[in-house]
Amino acid sequence: MRWFKVPFWIPWVMPQLLWRGPKYDSQGRPCVYLTFDDGPIPEVTPWVLEQLDLYGAKATFFCIGDNGMRHREILQDISARGHTIGNHTQSHCHGQQTSTEDYLLQTQQFHQSTAVKTRLFRPPYGRLTWAQERRLRRRGYRIIMWDLLSYDWQKELSPEMILEKLKTKVRPGSIIVFHDSLKAQKNLRAVLPEILRIINDLDMAMLPLNDGTVASD
Repeated sequence: MRWFKVPFWIPWVMPQLLWRGPKYDSQGRPCVYLTFDDGPIPEVTPWVLEQLDLYGAKATFFCIGDNGMRHREILQDISARGHTIGNHTQSHCHGQQTSTEDYLLQTQQFHQSTAVKTRLFRPPYGRLTWAQERRLRRRGYRIIMWDLLSYDWQKELSPEMILEKLKTKVRPGSIIVFHDSLKAQKNLRAVLPEILRIINDLDMAMLPLNDGTVASD
């Protein structure tokens, strides 16, 4: 089953995780939060940055440490353009298949290899254990989940289907997940320009998440 939109009861069961951002910015304008997982890579991430620039959109990039270490210039460009970087572990490890100590080590290795200071964390695959989640929060991490998942990596889905799902379900406060990865790039290149245009036409600001972002009601 594909849940493009997170069912209402999941955030209710796990309120300590961030599923949506504030609905309005400081000027009262409705806003959404675009996020990109698994980069940075030269084949996709620079193109994503160019698309965001066209609309003055700011986003959050949950980067893999190994990729950031190999492509430091792109990592630096993400920050230079006013976007936020989050921790997505060093090698995209699966929380439920990794011991708690190894998982915490993966989060530390991200910082060591990239020199990025961030308290934003997104678990790869959206999976982590209760012990991992508690330990991460004790260390000051804000664990970011999502309201809308694009499924852009699934090749059996057409860009038209993905776009239709996103544009009918996006709402103020939505945290939307895309992937700046090779696996997702075909769908991403078709969907991202269109969803940026749609959100812009709806007069919704596209903002980055930050360490102080709190859930809206």
